[in-house]
Amino acid sequence: LNFLLVVIVAFAAGAAGLYAARQGPSQPAPTPALNAAVAKLMALDLPDTTGKSQPLAQWQGKVLVVNFWATWCPPCRKEMPALSAISTKYRDRGVQFFGISIDTESNVRSFQTQTPVSYPLLIASPSAVQLTEALGNTVQALPFTVIVDKNGKIGLVKLGPMSEDELDRKLAELTRS
Repeated sequence: LNFLLVVIVAFAAGAAGLYAARQGPSQPAPTPALNAAVAKLMALDLPDTTGKSQPLAQWQGKVLVVNFWATWCPPCRKEMPALSAISTKYRDRGVQFFGISIDTESNVRSFQTQTPVSYPLLIASPSAVQLTEALGNTVQALPFTVIVDKNGKIGLVKLGPMSEDELDRKLAELTRS
């Protein structure tokens, strides 16, 4: 059953990925529904690749870069080195990256062995894609990146791969002060 859900999500994400590649980043207007979605995101408590529970609330008060991805998603895998590089650049500026994988722990562990990244990779069930819809991913495709500012407000949402340059520009803006 889990395999079937992963296949269904993979198909939907792949089909929507073509659409997503043409979409630019956006800064959605705050609404009660969007604020509730951010609160739901921050209430998540997900295992990392070692099985250790990681409550997202531990990073509250930082600029958060939340990347929803999966090992079976080619654009997701392609953007990981850029995300990792920017994560390292902004680590000491109050920015915390983490990847929420819609995948299995063993697939993510295997991926991380082949492609090390400088930020935590967390494991979520396929139902986590529904949370991305509330955050602005109306087609429920991957990759999907959300940047939450240090006050808990959405700073940016991006459906499709995030370039190193666009991410660097946005984080420079959010970390000024």
